[in-house]
Amino acid sequence: MKTGMDLTRIDIGVCTYRRPELEQTLRSLGGIAVPDGAQIRIIVADNDDTPSARERVDALRAAVRHEIAYVHCPSSNISIARNACLDNATGDFLAFIDDDETASQDWIVRLVETAQATGADAVLGPVKATYGTDAPGWMQRGDFHSTFPVWVGDRIITGYTCNVLLCLAAPSLAGRRFNLALGRSGGEDTEFFTHMHRMGGKIAYAPAAWVQEPVPAKRAAFSWLAKRKFRFGQTHGRLIDAGTGASSKIPQLALAAAKTGFCALAGSLLSFAPVRRNRYFLRSSMHAGVVVGLLGVREIEQYGAAEARSS
Repeated sequence: MKTGMDLTRIDIGVCTYRRPELEQTLRSLGGIAVPDGAQIRIIVADNDDTPSARERVDALRAAVRHEIAYVHCPSSNISIARNACLDNATGDFLAFIDDDETASQDWIVRLVETAQATGADAVLGPVKATYGTDAPGWMQRGDFHSTFPVWVGDRIITGYTCNVLLCLAAPSLAGRRFNLALGRSGGEDTEFFTHMHRMGGKIAYAPAAWVQEPVPAKRAAFSWLAKRKFRFGQTHGRLIDAGTGASSKIPQLALAAAKTGFCALAGSLLSFAPVRRNRYFLRSSMHAGVVVGLLGVREIEQYGAAEARSS
């Protein structure tokens, strides 16, 4: 039995912006299994102009068995909220979960197990999307909203913050923070983990450490997916450009443009197969974003106040 002095301390960061679903997220965290010899603390980083989530958090303290630290960190920039979680973390590990997700019972146990078994600096888990009846059939069949790591050979070279565990003592994470310039567009997590990996950080995957995320009606649309893929491509293109010289840009541009055209053509030829068709069209949107990113155009604004306005 570990004593209070040598407990494994795990912080869980929940960045929130005007989402009533935060209550379900916190209740799910109250019911998760705790690794042997570990202690959990939850950090809620409220990114609204006013401390709008404070009352909701305070009302749940008695129902959630873990300590909850509330931090007001305005405003409308997800990088500010993520950095607030990093700045206020006091544990050995910091996990991130979104404020509209719910954790499976063994979520944190599986993440920590994988971190300890692999020695990884970061461990990703899957995010399983759940669709409402208003979502198109092709979208549900193709499961376009679930999130999994992207492998390059036998490695994961970037990540995401909707389900991740960070080992805060890792040298690749020392002093690392999320880019404020990307806090309204998205892509701040891709950049964060890409640079972490380039500094020697290892990223592992825990397939059993899943969380669940409902897909709201405003996101159950091809246009939302296309915009998200385009922004992802922009970030990828900018990161490629930052890691190569000017002489390498022209071949990269030519390749991305060719992939854009090929995927658009393939999608056009698959009108009879909507899942495959839309997957190709979304890939075309992503590669078009890469072209734009390589040309130096910054990411489109998609989250925070922009998302609130669109809804």
